[in-house]
Amino acid sequence: MSKAQFVLRRDGRVAAVQYLYAWSLNHPDNLANDLEVFFTSLEHPREHYAFGEELIQGAIEHVAEIDGRIRVLAQNWEFERIAKIDLAIMRVAIYEMLFRRDIPPVVSINEAIDLSKEFSNADAKRFINGILDRLKDNLGRDARKASAD
Repeated sequence: MSKAQFVLRRDGRVAAVQYLYAWSLNHPDNLANDLEVFFTSLEHPREHYAFGEELIQGAIEHVAEIDGRIRVLAQNWEFERIAKIDLAIMRVAIYEMLFRRDIPPVVSINEAIDLSKEFSNADAKRFINGILDRLKDNLGRDARKASAD
């Protein structure tokens, strides 16, 4: 992956986490309009965040399944007590791990940990890593490789 592609993916993940955080606090009546307003508020043109928009749409589309996985994997932790920013980070990573086979799961985990360092508190990275690591072990595919299927 080139440096430019890495930057686009990182910026996309940051935008996805920011949007999903806001979305978790207040679900908009019209997602398309809300996304339009969100992307116009960012530093770069909307096209720059195309990967992030895919993550947003996918995470929202599959939120029930993603949250169900979090509920199972967050052993001894009430779902409602999970910090909204941590939830947004995990929703992005879990969406990638379950539905984006072109991304190796370890990449999704590493990116989630980096995002937690940027947006959450010091304890969040251990919590997020624990949940995502348990999911990785149950995926039934090589965690270090993307797959074409």
